[in-house]
Amino acid sequence: MSELNHALSTRQLSMIAIGGVIGAGLFVGSGKAIKTAGPGVLIAYVVAGVVVVLVMRMLAELAVASPDTGSFATYATRELGPWAGITIGWLYAYQWCVIIGFEAITGAAITIKLVPSIPSWLAALLFTSTLTAVNLVSVRSFGRFEFWFAMIKVCAIALFIALGVSAILGLFGDHPAPGMSNLTGQGGFLPNGWGAVLTAMTVVFLSFFGTEMVTVAAGEAQHPEDAVRKSMRSVVWRILVFYIGSILVVVTLLPWNSAEVTASPYAAVLGELGFPAVGVVMDLIVLTAVLSCLNSGVYASSRMLYSMAGRREAPPVFGRTNRRGVPVGAVLASSSMGFATVVANYFLPTETVFTFLIDSSGAVALIVYLWITATQIRGRLRVRREDGEAGLSLRMWAFPVLSLLVVVVLAAVVVAMLVNESSRTSMLLTLLVTAVAIGAGVVQQRRLRSAAAVGRAGG
Repeated sequence: MSELNHALSTRQLSMIAIGGVIGAGLFVGSGKAIKTAGPGVLIAYVVAGVVVVLVMRMLAELAVASPDTGSFATYATRELGPWAGITIGWLYAYQWCVIIGFEAITGAAITIKLVPSIPSWLAALLFTSTLTAVNLVSVRSFGRFEFWFAMIKVCAIALFIALGVSAILGLFGDHPAPGMSNLTGQGGFLPNGWGAVLTAMTVVFLSFFGTEMVTVAAGEAQHPEDAVRKSMRSVVWRILVFYIGSILVVVTLLPWNSAEVTASPYAAVLGELGFPAVGVVMDLIVLTAVLSCLNSGVYASSRMLYSMAGRREAPPVFGRTNRRGVPVGAVLASSSMGFATVVANYFLPTETVFTFLIDSSGAVALIVYLWITATQIRGRLRVRREDGEAGLSLRMWAFPVLSLLVVVVLAAVVVAMLVNESSRTSMLLTLLVTAVAIGAGVVQQRRLRSAAAVGRAGG
């Protein structure tokens, strides 16, 4: 198996982690969560944010001890068996492949709003081809693009929060301070009850997906242990500032049940503050988030396939790199969903197939987080039994209490998705895809063990 190129700097890895947090789901998808729970959506973001922070801490414990491009799939193979690594590795790659196709279509839809003369299929082809080429050049090229994509998103969110806080304090032009009128005056802080908060949490969790990518990229970092440690430590304040801070601005400045907030909460706030051409500005920012996600999707999926090929859990072609250390076969396989979407967008109506793909991958984030938690619990118990914990330079807090608490919360969200009619189909399809992946993992594990037994007998 060919080697990857360790060319990502600590600065690039940190920005990749930030870019993973700030996606199009925050800029647009948050409107659905606000509509569901009202101002109480803040509770959903706080709880989901805390759970994600805890999951990332568990993953950091594993990654700092053994940085690897396969990240949690590699650790799952080590702690739970090849079937577990195969299952979560293919699920993760599948999730990002679907996201690539989705972001290609989303980016095309935004582009034709800005430039109506461009066909949507052409815009999707341009975006997919360009970012596939970026990933084929070198990992350094990917890191540079993702650095600047993330920088634009960070600056946009920081500016939005600064403007929002000044408006909340009554310091922005002629706009009076809103006080508590929008937080408690539109049916109360929990206008739809606690059940709505749990329902909103299912949407919120999906928007956090991507934070874990920093450990996938760690295998190509110049100083992986230090880079992962620094990046993971900053997850807490990123979530607090970018997600909870910006959502607090939205629900404080505007009524939660207004149509504008549901459609595009950030654009609604900027429009309320009187900014000109707010629609165009938000379209450009969301387009940046979409392209960042597409770029990250090609990278994350290809590196997971590369790592799995090294463990004989994926075809060998995915484990071969060119002279620049790029796994060309894995990159092309990952971006194929984007190109397939372009073809479908040109010849066929894509709604039916694409709806199935989105629904079947919609809750994969929850499965990934559960897998990481199970792997960390098993790994910590093994380390405690074999060597003691002195060798762990970074540890999960209050083990095993917080780890088990994460399992309980994630299981509750899964149940909530099954109970809720609007998310039931997505959860059932995701569980179906997970079951298929587990079945494939078990079969492949038996093949690997049979091959190993034959090898030992022949030796």
